[in-house]
Amino acid sequence: MTPNWYASVMGTGIVATAAVTLPVRVPGLHLLATGVWMLAAVLLIMLTATAVRRWQDALGHHTDPVMMHFYGAPPMAVLTVGAGTLLLGRDVIGLEAAVRVDWLLWGAGTIAGLYVAVAIPFLMVTRPGGTTADGAFGGWLMPVVVPMVSASTGALLVPYTPAGQLRLTMVLGCYAMFGISLIASLVIITQIWQRLVRHGAGPARMVPTLWIVLGPLGQSVTAANLLGDVADQALPGPYANGLRIFGVLYGVPLWGFALLWAALAAAVTLRTDLPFSPAWWSFTFPVGTLVTATSGLAVHTGADLFRVAAVLLYSGLLAIWTVVAARTVRERVAATRPAGHAVSG
Repeated sequence: MTPNWYASVMGTGIVATAAVTLPVRVPGLHLLATGVWMLAAVLLIMLTATAVRRWQDALGHHTDPVMMHFYGAPPMAVLTVGAGTLLLGRDVIGLEAAVRVDWLLWGAGTIAGLYVAVAIPFLMVTRPGGTTADGAFGGWLMPVVVPMVSASTGALLVPYTPAGQLRLTMVLGCYAMFGISLIASLVIITQIWQRLVRHGAGPARMVPTLWIVLGPLGQSVTAANLLGDVADQALPGPYANGLRIFGVLYGVPLWGFALLWAALAAAVTLRTDLPFSPAWWSFTFPVGTLVTATSGLAVHTGADLFRVAAVLLYSGLLAIWTVVAARTVRERVAATRPAGHAVSG
């Protein structure tokens, strides 16, 4: 029971939530997204039940210099399913119940995420051998990107927060978490770039983690625009207007860099013979955040460029998720077969 399996919940959940944010309406897509959200919720329950039953195994990876970073995946999975509950689950369980469930999941995911964002870097700097020998890799971003996911999903809950100081605290708290994740991510991304040009892409099994860099980039643009939309519900006019403008002024340049990184990651991936592992789920959630970022920019700028890009990116996300999910099922089924089993023919 390794924490990186929670990336399957993240990747499945983002397929659902990204569908809701698209700036175009596709017949049947909402129904499909609802079904995918339900699948993500079931996966979250199953993985969490397994983790509780095998808690010693589940918590025993904090000494692994690679796997320990993926303790950021469980809280992000919880936050993703929570956001899907509010956006899609309201059609199934009703708005009031959806809000209550999302508050519960957002609170749990945020608390766990803030803990992980401190605890994992603490282990890295205080424990001998707490980092990988070749330096930074994409997995280093997993613990510190969780507060950014809390910021973007928290923006969805601002309208359901009591007006006054509580709502103001919610908005400012989300912006603070935006800052926590953004600064830490930029520091780490710089180190990843330096490692790549000095040591190359590394072993094939590590190549999918290059895509994780898209996570903080896309999620930060998504958060900036979502928070800008609700800032006027808590802050005075000049600040609210400034934050709404910030979403575009910040988002467009970051979107450009995200496309550059996506092209680089795709080129490295295509030239590598990749063995299957749970790391393949790194192809899904980060691309999903790029979809939500592009959709947000399409809404706020009205540019057809972003509308077309959002649709194309979401189509790519669906294709990637289908391949990774099918391969995961195939590998898990093969792993459960008795040793020496052979198919006659």
